[in-house]
Order: sequence, then structure tokens, then C-alpha cells
Amino acid sequence: MAFDGLMTSSVATALKESLLAGRINKIYQLSNHEILMQIRAQGKNQKVLFSTHSSYARVQITTLDYQYPDEPPMFCMFLRKHLEGGIIYNIEQINHDRMIKFTIRHVNELGDQMLKFLYIEIMGKHSNLILTDVNHRILDTIKHISPLVNRYRSLQPGATYILPPTQEKQCPDDLDFDFFSSLITENERYDKQLVAKFQGLSPLIAREIVYRSESDSILHLFESFKAVMTEIKEMPSPHVIISSKEYFYLLPLYHVEGELIPCDTLWEMFDRFYFGKDERDRIKQQYHDIERFIRQEYEKNTKKLEKLHEELLHSEKAEQYKILGDLILANIYQINRGDSLVHVQNFYSENLETIKIKLDPMLSASENAQKYFQKYSKAKNAVNYILEQLELTEKEIAYFETLMIQMETATLKDAYEIKEELELAGYLRKRQTKKRKANGKPSIEKYLSTDGVEIFVGKNNLQNDYLTHKFARRHEWWFHAKDMPGSHVLVRSDIDELSEATIRSAAQLASYFSKGRLSSSVPIDYTRVRHVKKVPAAHLGFVTYDNQKTIYIDPDESFIMNLKKVK
Repeated sequence: MAFDGLMTSSVATALKESLLAGRINKIYQLSNHEILMQIRAQGKNQKVLFSTHSSYARVQITTLDYQYPDEPPMFCMFLRKHLEGGIIYNIEQINHDRMIKFTIRHVNELGDQMLKFLYIEIMGKHSNLILTDVNHRILDTIKHISPLVNRYRSLQPGATYILPPTQEKQCPDDLDFDFFSSLITENERYDKQLVAKFQGLSPLIAREIVYRSESDSILHLFESFKAVMTEIKEMPSPHVIISSKEYFYLLPLYHVEGELIPCDTLWEMFDRFYFGKDERDRIKQQYHDIERFIRQEYEKNTKKLEKLHEELLHSEKAEQYKILGDLILANIYQINRGDSLVHVQNFYSENLETIKIKLDPMLSASENAQKYFQKYSKAKNAVNYILEQLELTEKEIAYFETLMIQMETATLKDAYEIKEELELAGYLRKRQTKKRKANGKPSIEKYLSTDGVEIFVGKNNLQNDYLTHKFARRHEWWFHAKDMPGSHVLVRSDIDELSEATIRSAAQLASYFSKGRLSSSVPIDYTRVRHVKKVPAAHLGFVTYDNQKTIYIDPDESFIMNLKKVK
């Protein structure tokens, strides 16, 4: 986790510059651990996200769009009562630690000016959002911690807010070499000592300091330490680093092998790093049962397919039963009732070898032949049934594989529509919920290509079906990942030849929202809408097409983020 004390200091400073004297207009609770505030400051509306997620805890200004729940939870209603309409009076970091305090002036129901403190503690699984009054009495928290869990500090309504215990560490500011060398010894790893001795340093930046020092001497370590502290304080350069894992920090991390992506602001860095990650977590919270059902159905049908192939292999012996029946009839003259075995020449074989045929001694030769013909007939009918079941099972596997891919990139709205699709198809029992909008049309995500052409993306089968067969016009352009599950992408243009910029923008969207999003050189087919046809009796969204051209594209998440999304 790179959200250390130094990062928190920079975030608090940037928040203060952007939000001071701002008015809190709206408050939404996105999930069990996320609050979004709309704040009017410096003549514009800004969205501030507070997250207490164990892996994604942070506070930031964001430009990303979020799906607001229809009914606000109790904590959200409580914050609205106490903070909506409030003015942000101050924003500060506490004790050089991963805590930020918002001081908010608010007018209560009687018209009295009240002062409230909103603390966010960014501490991994212990992260929390706490609202207190001016006397530090806790009004409410997003996570309640009782005295039974933590004797030192209880975080629940009515308790007195106590700051987390401070660690005996040195502030990294204004440090001379003599004092630095008195804290650091050469017989231990430098990065561990830096974390243990100085406030605000995470292991990530400590390793970078050691990496930038020119040698193993304490003097060079000190010089590197001072240089990094100065760079962070005076000229931070936010970066996202992509290697086997993704990292972010206030400066490029050269000790991490990977691609360095510079960002103009802290907020751009956070949006780039967390893009899609916390959305996936919100979907898991609300639709984990749907994801589990889809995966179970996929695995069930995969196992069924294997079993059907085994049964087909067994049933293909049907022709052998017919041969045995024919051989018995051909040799009926030498078979007597009571025989349990007969040796006959197999005239169906080129070698004319002698084979043994088992008989039922209670039956005549003719009746034994009929018994083999019945086995032949039964096995032959089984083959037809198995072939039919194989086709149906393969379609089910393709369908649920498509749903799994769609859930990977779904928004909350998309996930709701996937659930609705399963209910309409009879896979899930339909529950009584609020009625949909009168027009019943799914909402489609709309982008602008790099040269300004409208592009629409279907994120589930309901959207794909509506986009391709109702919304699209015959002469417009349709894109889809070749031979794999993915989104239908529509370019709203009927010109004879699309520009390269538009083709690449649409192909990027089609590849990113497909099974090949983590692959390279993904083939994307594109053709006119008039060449796309529904598959008869197939699930929603399944189509065939012709007259296509193919482009190969490397999916690029940063390209998708930078495409203009139109509301």
C-alpha cells in the first residue's frame, strides 16, 4: 500500500487548495465503505471520494462517474443531516500520519452555527470515517469498533474520539547528517531502518531511497534521503508504475521494473490506478450471488459436456451390435437353444477372422439376434439425443462464459441488467422490485473517438441486443472481438470509409470489453450493421455476420480512460 504519511500530506495539501471554503451540496454512499460528496468550491462542482476499503482506502477528488444507490443507507442519511450545506473550514493532516481531519461549519435545524470534525483514517483494514462534534464526541462512524474489539479506543456513537497511538518516530524534515547517522546502523537493512525510524515512510519509498543512493555508505543514503524528501515536498511527480503488480507514488520508482506512467495531478494518478478496481468490489458486495450462479452454471455445463463426450464414445459402438445380430442370423443353422456362445466368421471384416458372440441360453437364435438389434436401435437413438444435448450444452457454455466476461467489466447498472436478463430467461426466480423506466430501454455507454465520432458500447446481452437490432441503423459500423465473447460496439457513422482514428478507438473498446482484454494483438472484426444477423433460437446478443474486415489491436486501459465519455 503506497498511501503512506508522505502521500497523505500531499493529498491533504491538494485537498485544502481545491476545497477550502467549499460547500457540501450532496452526499452519497456508494457501498459499505465508500462515501462520495459533491462539493461546490472555486466556482465548480467537485466530487470527493472517501474510501475505507481494506485494500483501496483513500480520499481523493475524482472525475470518474459512479452509480448512486436508489436508497441511501443509514450512515449516508446521518451524514446528510449533519454535513449537507456545510462549509469546509479547514483540512489538515494529523501527526504526520495517514489521517486527515476536515473541519466543517454547519447550521443545525434551529439555525445555530455548529462545528463538526470529519476524520478519515487510511490504515488498511483499520481504515475508518468518523464524524465528531466540537468536543470530539463521536456522532457516528462508517465502521463501529466496540470496546470488546479495541480496549484503547472505541469507535462508536457516544464515545470520545481518541487518536490512534503515536509511534516514536522522527519527522523527516530538517534533519542533519550527524543525527541521521546516529539513527541508522550499517548492520541492518537500510530500508527497514528508514521505515522504523522516520514518520510517513512506506517500505515502497524506503526501497527507492536505498536504490537511489550511489553506494552502501550512510552518507550516500542520507543524501538520497534528503533528495527524495525535497522532490516530494517541492516538485512531486505522480506516477503509476505497471509491472507484475501496479504501484503509484509521488515520484517515479526506478527500483520497480516496469512501465512508468506520469500523471499531471494526484487525482489523475488515483483515477488511473483505481480505475475499475473499487467498482469490481462494489459489484461483489451487491451481486456476488449472481456471479457465483453464473460460474456454477458454467462449471456445471462444462462437466456435463465432458460426460456427454464419454457417452457419445460409448454409444458409437451401436454399429457393432447390428453386425453381431446379422452374423447370428447368417449362422442360425448352427445355433441351438441353450447355447451361451457361438464362434462365427466375421464376413464384415477384410480378414474374415473368427469371433465369439455371447448368447442368452434361454432364447432362440432368432431371439438373440433381435436382442442385439434392439441394443443397436437404442444406442443409435442415444447418439442422436447425445448430439442434440452436446449442441445445447455448448451453447449454454458459450452463454455463461459471455456473462462471466461481462461481469468482469460491468458497472452496477450493467450487473443489474445481467440479473434481469437471467430472470427473463428463467434461470433465476423473478422478484418483485421497483418498475423500470417507462420506455424499458437499457442505457448504453457513449464515447467519442479521438476524432470526435460517437461510439456506443453494449456491456451486457440486453444492451448488445438493443444496440445492434433496435438502436443501430443499417449503414452504421459494428465492431466485435473475433471468435470470443465481448461487447457489441457501434460507430454512429454511415460514411463509406471510417478514419483510422475512429477504427482504432472502436477496436480498443471492443478489445477491452472482451475476453481478450488482458491479451495482446486481439483480432477485431468490423462490418456494416446490415450484415449482422440474429442467431435463431439463441440467447440474447448472439449473432452471425459477414463482409467483415479485421484489425489487430493491443488493449490499452489508459487509452480507454482517456477517451471522452459522454453522459
